[in-house]
Formats: sequence, structure tokens, C-alpha cells
Amino acid sequence: MTENQAPRAYQIRTFGCQMNVHDSERLAGQLEAAGYVPATAGTQPDLIVFNTCAVRENADNKLYGTLGHLRPDKTANPGLQIAVGGCLAQKDRGEIVKRAPWVDVVFGTHNIGSLPTLLERARHNAEAEVEILESLETFPSTLPARRESSYASWVSVSVGCNNTCTFCIVPSLRGKERDRRPGEILAEVEALVAEGVLEVTLLGQNVNSYGVEFGDRLAFGKLLRACGTIDGLERVRFTSPHPAAFTSDVIDAMAETPNVCHQLHMPLQSGSDRVLREMKRSYRSARFLNILDEVRAAMPDAAITTDIIVGFPGETEEDFQATLDVVAQARFSSAFTFQYSKRPGTPAATMDGQLPKEVVQERYDRLVELQNAISWEENKKIVGRRVELLVAEGEGRKDAETQRMSGRARDGRLVHFTPTGPHVDRGVRPGDVVETVVTYGAPHHLVADGDLLSHRRTRAGDNAEAGLRPKTSGVTLGLPGFGAPAARPEPVSGCAL
Repeated sequence: MTENQAPRAYQIRTFGCQMNVHDSERLAGQLEAAGYVPATAGTQPDLIVFNTCAVRENADNKLYGTLGHLRPDKTANPGLQIAVGGCLAQKDRGEIVKRAPWVDVVFGTHNIGSLPTLLERARHNAEAEVEILESLETFPSTLPARRESSYASWVSVSVGCNNTCTFCIVPSLRGKERDRRPGEILAEVEALVAEGVLEVTLLGQNVNSYGVEFGDRLAFGKLLRACGTIDGLERVRFTSPHPAAFTSDVIDAMAETPNVCHQLHMPLQSGSDRVLREMKRSYRSARFLNILDEVRAAMPDAAITTDIIVGFPGETEEDFQATLDVVAQARFSSAFTFQYSKRPGTPAATMDGQLPKEVVQERYDRLVELQNAISWEENKKIVGRRVELLVAEGEGRKDAETQRMSGRARDGRLVHFTPTGPHVDRGVRPGDVVETVVTYGAPHHLVADGDLLSHRRTRAGDNAEAGLRPKTSGVTLGLPGFGAPAARPEPVSGCAL
């Protein structure tokens, strides 16, 4: 940008998983470091970036349909730049500019750090720039980031995946697992806490296999314990662990580290051992349920959620019934349920026994009905219980009309609460911490309609009120060992409800 040139405004549209959300924070950080500014609501940006997902079957149609709607804008304003990145860009590569020649830049999952340079090159050369690397150029967390939340942040511990699940396209798009060094992770967490962040979620495609690259199978449990020594860090979560890599030391670390939340999201995918073999999921239903038993023995208050795929090729009614049986026994607090989606390039896409849509839909409806009933029963058990909430922003769609606010309990449950009572200190803000009593349990949320029992104003709340979001520089350090965990005071209540 020249001195007299107005800053270019950008907008990022993110599709898909938490990895993509976090990558978009990195993209925003780079763009702002290069002189761009976020576009304000209702204005036409100078740059639109799509960070895409390739997991669902309709991802392609959604992207190309959206790009088609932008063609008149590009014709009317040739200076508008459009960039496409993420998993679908990694998969489709040059096909994107063939189908949508008005796109200026295409970049992959391994080179998100190249975006500002590619945009400048596309402007200079007046032609599309396509750069797709086959392996990681720079670990994303070494790049600057503009965080979306003042109170909660993602922190990547690894990227990529070493598994070969037959339904999943991610390993071919994100590559083999690469682990960050422990010191880099902890330095990033400390930097976030220094900016007022209260909660971090450790991210990895198979987060609990962290350490495989440097040969320490106990590394993830050590990392959780190390997070427990960071002053000011109130909540630690992680997603998503793989059942085959889940070890007792991680359960011990969750139970014994006060700021690690008693919440576990662990994908089941299917309750049928035969289908799990076809999926190349290296565990069986009994192993999965044994992990849940061990977690609940150590943390009786733990909330456990999962992912389930319905209608995998060859799934029989008997196979599906096995899934229902496991769900009934596991008693998940909630589940993300998906109808199998054929993805070109995956082994499952060419398997025999692709099921008719109506069969998959009927089974899906039965699963959702069962899980909703379980979720409701489990949530009703919490009525009358005192909960601590980290007040959230934008999670209660009906908050304005109900005069409520929303927050997350330590076990991850969403609670809509009334921000009233003598303990309220100058108004409740996102990022503040409150305590209240649950008065109603619904299948997908809780309600707390009494006066607050306590209200603690926080620096995160100050930042949210001022419209400030953390901006973190990339973190790169050496590879220290974890060492023996520092002595910690005995937990008072842990991360329990």
C-alpha cells in the first residue's frame, strides 16, 4: 500500500471445521499485517477470501454457486479480488479458475502464508495465481492471527492426519501429521492469556496422538498438565481425540488438572464392528465404551459428545441397530450426526452397497430421535444444579426477545440465563464469568431464569465491550522437554458442574 492509498478492506467467508475457523484467523492476521482492514457491515469489500471445506458432498456446488453470484460484482468492479483457499482448493486446484475464471487467487492448505504475496502478484500480472503445495510450507501457528473472540481461542497442536479412514478426504488434503513443539504451543497459550483470553481449545485432527512425530506417546497428557500451570488460564478443552490413541494418562491429566474441562468429544462414527473395519477405524465398540467407563469413573460429571455417520456403504439394518445400541449405552450429552456423503478420491466412494437416500434418511431420523431423547433426559438431571458460565457472544439466537444472555458451562453445555440480580456488577458482558442455577433442561440447551449467584468482570469482558480482539504474532521456539510438572494446589472443584 502506498502512503496515499486507502487501505483495502477484506472479508473472509469460512466453511467447515474448527481447523478452518482457526486458519481463517491466521489469514486475517496476515492480511492486516499487510495493510488490509476488515470490511465493515453493509460495505463492499475490496477482497473476498473463501476458506473452503471438502468434507461434504455439496461443498463443490455451494462454492461454485457462491462464486457465480459474485461474477456481476467482479464485472462491475474489476478491482475486486476473489481468493479461494482451504481443502476444496487443495482438491480442485486449477479447476477452480477454469470453472470461475473471475477468481484471482487459489491457494491450498499447505501455503496459507502465501496469500498476501499471491494477491499482489495477481494484481501486478493481471491474471489468476494458483499455488498448491504438496507439503506444509510454514506451520500455520508461526503466522500472525487476528482472533475472533476476546475470551476463547483455538491453539493448534498438530496439523494433518496419519490415519486412512475410508470415508475421509482430509489426509490427502492436509497431509501427514506434523506436531508443533511443546514450547511453541505453551508460548502461544501464554500470549493469549496475556491478552485476556480465559479459555483455549487445543486443536488437532487426532489431537491425542500428539507427540507421534517426536516419539513421545505420553506427550498429550503432559501438555494438558503443562497448561494447568499457566496463571490466568481458566479453561482448557481439546478436540478431537481418536479412540484408538486414547490412553489412561490423558484421562488422569483431565481429572487431575484443575483448569482442564470435564468435557470429551470423541467420534464413534459407527457402533457396528463390521462397519468400523470397513471404515478402517482401528477400534471396536467395546473399546470405545470402555474408554467412556474409564472417563466417567475418573470424572462422573463429564459431558461426552460424539460424531456418527449413518448410511456408510454396505451398512445393514443389523449394523445400524448396533449403532443405536451403543448410543443407548453411551448416553452422549449430544451427538453430531451425519448422513454418509460420497467424496470422490476416497476408498468408500467406490465401495459396493451405496445406500438409497430414503434408507439413509429413515435411519438418520431414528438416530436423531433416540439421541434427542437421551440428551433431554441427561439435561433434565442438571436442573437445580449450580453452574459456572463463561458468557458467550452470538450463541443465543433468541436472547434479544427473551431478555437472556448465553454462556458455556465448564462441561461445554450451552446455557441461556437471565443477567439479573443484586450480584450483577455494572452489566454482564461476553467474556465475564457468572454463576447461576439451572431451571430447565431442553434437548440442546439449558435455561437458568433466576437471579445470578455471582458475577465476575474480567479483562476479556473489558475487551469485548471495547470491541477489541487479540492479535497474536507467530510463535517459534526451540524444543524444550516438558519435565516434571510443577507442584499444584489441590483442586477445589476442577472443571465440573
